[in-house]
Amino acid sequence: MDSKALRKKIFYGGVDHVLRKEVWKFLLSYHEYDSTQAEREYLAAMKREEYEAIKSQWKSISTTQAKRFTKFRERKGLIDKDVVRTDRSVPYYEGDDNPNVIVLRDILVTYSFYNFDLGYCQGMSDFLAPILYVMEDESEAFWCFASLMERLGGNFNRDQNGMHAQLLGLSKLVELLDPSLHNYFRQNDCLNYFFCFRWVLIQFKREFSFDQIMLLWEVLWTHYFSEHFHLYLCVGILKRYRLRIIGEGMDFDTLLKFINELSGQINIDRAIQDAEALCTIAGEAGADCIPPGTPPSMPIETDGGLYLQEDDVL
Repeated sequence: MDSKALRKKIFYGGVDHVLRKEVWKFLLSYHEYDSTQAEREYLAAMKREEYEAIKSQWKSISTTQAKRFTKFRERKGLIDKDVVRTDRSVPYYEGDDNPNVIVLRDILVTYSFYNFDLGYCQGMSDFLAPILYVMEDESEAFWCFASLMERLGGNFNRDQNGMHAQLLGLSKLVELLDPSLHNYFRQNDCLNYFFCFRWVLIQFKREFSFDQIMLLWEVLWTHYFSEHFHLYLCVGILKRYRLRIIGEGMDFDTLLKFINELSGQINIDRAIQDAEALCTIAGEAGADCIPPGTPPSMPIETDGGLYLQEDDVL
């Protein structure tokens, strides 16, 4: 399979929904592009067994044990609260006692046992919900989500280094591509770019509809122009609204409110086109703006492309 040709086709045209279940497995490194059908079937079987083994670890915890396992109770409690608020307007997750919500919960709790260090943080359910919707398979959704977290786990680190690195990169990109807008932010104490925090943390999940976000994410996952294409999206959207931002003299609080209220108002096709143009204009100078190791970075492909080496840090 020609991975570059496929990624280019996806970048410019997205993926037909009936094909997403298979294509996303490649984009999310669950399958390698040069794997055979037999290898993929074998991997799926092995990973299903591994998933069930990890899941059984927390499923076997008794009530008595749970009383003495504070971290487990805290994480499970947070997950229970989040899943009932995640994409409940989407038919796949709507309604009381929806079994898909239970699967969503189970995958997230299992992931907290798979990755003890990272555990669970608010926002993870936002990433998993579309993946489970597409996969319609608990094990495959888990491993695709786990692979995505190898790239984006830095977004959820307690020290927020991953987020700070991305916002710093965004700041430098705006300075490169729109110096006057960057200067305006500097004059108004907005240089931390925290008003874009939500955009970056969950990669525009709140800004677009469920169908649109699936299209946007598969474009981002191609890493066709840049593995940090989402930062160029941020720059493009800010440039689209620069006259209003500057004209109305927005300070940080006003700007944050304005940015949050753009939810559902952004033209996704135009945003992708703007980001592509900016990425092309920036070239190597744009790549140099982004600190090394800034999420999302491609995971090191070992064991079927799913895991980072033990000593690597996101």
